[in-house]
Amino acid sequence: MEDKKEQLDNFFKSELNKEQYEAVTSSDGPVLALAAAGTGKTRTLVYRVAYLVKKRGINPERILLLTFTNKAAQEMLERANNLIGTATGGWWGGTFHHLCNRILRRHSERIGYNTNYTILDREDSKRLINSCLKDRFSRNKHHLKADVIMDIYTQSINSNVSIDEVIEDKSKLHELDSETIKQVIEDYRQRKKKDNLMDFDDLLINGLELLKTFPDIRDLYGNKFLHILVDEYQDTNPLQSQLVDTLAAIHRNLLVVGDDFQSIYSWRGADFKNIMSFPERYPDARIIKLEINYRSVPEILAVANACITCNKNQFQKQLRPTRKQHRKPVIAFGPDGEWQAKFVVSVINEMLASGYKPSEIAVLYRAHFHSMELQLELTKVKLPYFVVSGPRFFEQAHIKDVMSIPRIISNPCDKTAFLRFIMLFGGIGERTAEKIWETLGGKFLINDDKYTSFVKEKLREDRNEWEKIITKISSLSHNLNNITEIGNLIDEFVRVFYDKYAVNTYEDAERRIDDIYELITYSRRFDTLDAFLSDTALMTNLDAETDPGDKKHTHSIRLSTIHQAKGLEWRAVIVLWLVEGMFPSSRSLEEGKDDEEERRLFYVAVTRAKDDLCLCVPYIREMKGGGIMFCRPSRFISEIPQDLAIIKRTRYSLY
Repeated sequence: MEDKKEQLDNFFKSELNKEQYEAVTSSDGPVLALAAAGTGKTRTLVYRVAYLVKKRGINPERILLLTFTNKAAQEMLERANNLIGTATGGWWGGTFHHLCNRILRRHSERIGYNTNYTILDREDSKRLINSCLKDRFSRNKHHLKADVIMDIYTQSINSNVSIDEVIEDKSKLHELDSETIKQVIEDYRQRKKKDNLMDFDDLLINGLELLKTFPDIRDLYGNKFLHILVDEYQDTNPLQSQLVDTLAAIHRNLLVVGDDFQSIYSWRGADFKNIMSFPERYPDARIIKLEINYRSVPEILAVANACITCNKNQFQKQLRPTRKQHRKPVIAFGPDGEWQAKFVVSVINEMLASGYKPSEIAVLYRAHFHSMELQLELTKVKLPYFVVSGPRFFEQAHIKDVMSIPRIISNPCDKTAFLRFIMLFGGIGERTAEKIWETLGGKFLINDDKYTSFVKEKLREDRNEWEKIITKISSLSHNLNNITEIGNLIDEFVRVFYDKYAVNTYEDAERRIDDIYELITYSRRFDTLDAFLSDTALMTNLDAETDPGDKKHTHSIRLSTIHQAKGLEWRAVIVLWLVEGMFPSSRSLEEGKDDEEERRLFYVAVTRAKDDLCLCVPYIREMKGGGIMFCRPSRFISEIPQDLAIIKRTRYSLY
C-alpha cells in the first residue's frame, strides 16, 4: 500500500512543477491558488481532482467543481478520469447556474415553485417582457425594447445594485423612463412566479435563497460537498461568491483558482473584491502563487511584469519564463489611424512571409470601433480576416441604420435602405413599411414634400421626430458634394433621433454611439457621397466568416476586442490605439475613477502573445467635427522601460 502511495506521489511530482504540486496536494482547508497568465491553471485543477480521488480516496460524488462554462467542467472532469484510469460517475461539476438548477429541481417547492419549472432563455425572457409591456401600456410611448429592460434587470441582480442605480448610470446618454422600467420589471417577476418560470438570474437568486432560508437544505449540501473547487474565481459576481461561501461553510475545504491580474469584467457584474477579500474571509487560507509561465517568450513576460506592477491593489506576482529568449516586443509610433492600418498590414505580410499561418496572428483592441480603419485596409488588400468579437464594422445593425440615410439620398430607389430607415420609427413593422414603399411607387425623394408628408401621415408615433429629421436632412442634403455634410447629416440624425432610439433599443448603446461617431470621422476622408458609399460597400458585400470552427478560418487573421480574447493565445499579437483616451478608455476612467482595471486589460492583451508582440501608438486622431486631436501615448506605453522594447517610428516594417 505504501509503495502505491509513493508511486502516486512520484507521479504527481513528475507531472507538475513545484508551485502546481503544492496547490494540487494541499491539505484540507481554504486555499487561494493565484494562477498568473499561462501558468497551467486548468492543469492544476484537473490534477487536484485526480489527486483527491486517487491519492486521498475521496468519493467523486463529494467533489464540486464550479466553472464558467459547462464545457470547461466537462473537459476537466474527462481529463481527470483519464488520469485516474477509470470512468467514475457521480461528479458534480458545471456552472453556478447548473448547480443551482440541480438543487432547485429537488427543493424549489420550499420557495413556492413546482419542481417542473421551465427555464427561460434570453429570447424567452424578452418575449415575456414584451408581453408585460403590452399588457401594462396600450402604447409604448417610450419605445422601450425588451433587450434594454432585460439588461437593466440582469445588471442589477449580478452587480448587487438597485434598479434605480443602473437606470441612472444608463441615463447618462439619454434619459430613460425609470418608473415604466420598474413597473415592467415587477410585472415580469410576478408573471414568472405565477407561471412557474425561472430565467438564468433566478436560478442563482433562488438557489441562494434556498440555502440561506432553510438550514436543513444548507446543511444537506454543505455536508455533501467535502471539497469544492472554483475556476476563474476573479470573475465571480456577489451572488456566486455568496453561494460558494455558503456551501463551503461546514467543511471549509475550498480551493479557488484565479488571477487578480486578469479581473476585467466589472461591467458585467464580476466583483474584484471577491478574490482580494478571500484572505479576510478565510484568515487561515493558504495562498499559493503559480508564476511559471509556459506560453510566452521572456521578452514578452518582461513587458507584462513591468506594466502590471504599477497597480497597487493586487497580490504581487512575477511571471517567470520557461521558454528561450526570442526578440523584444516592438512599440511603433506613427502619424495617425490611416498609418496604423497600413503599418499593421505590412507587419502581417512580413509575418506571413516568414512562415506564420494567418490564424496565428491576432490584432487586439480596446473597443470595436478602433478596428474600423484596419478592417477597410485588410479588405482593400484582400487579406482575409475573422472578427472574433462580433460582426465586421459595417455589418453591425446600428451602422446599417445610420447608413440608410446617405444611401436613400444617393439612390431614392434603394428599397432596402428605405425599409430599414422607416422601420426605426414606432409602430412601423415590415408589412406596413412594404405597403408605404409600394404606394410611393418604389421611390422616396427626401427633398420632396409630397413624399415626406405621405410618410408622416402613415406614422402612428414619432411624427415630431420625423418632422425634425426630414427638416435637417433636407437642409443638409443639397450640398452633399461637400463631404463634410455627410458627417453632419449622420450627426444630426443621431442628435435628433438615434441616440434616444439606441438607449431604448440596445443594452450597449454607448458603445454603438461611439461606433457611429467613428463612422462620421471616417466619412470626412472622401470627396463625394458616391465615393464614401462605394468604399463602405466593400465591407458589406464580401463573404463574411461567421463560424469560428470553420476550417476556412485557418486562412484568416484574427481581430478581437481584448475582453473577448481572454483565455485565448496566438503566436503574434498586435495591439491598436495605445493612446490616452482610447486605451485606457476615457469613459472607463470616468466611471471607475482609477486605471487599475484598464491596466489589467492591457496585461491580458500582452499575455495573449507567445512569440511576437507589437504595440501601435498613433500621434493624431481625427475628430468627428473635422479637426484633429494630438494624442499622448498611453500611460501603459510610458510605463514600459525603454530597454524592454524595440522602438520604431513612422516606418512600415516591423524589424
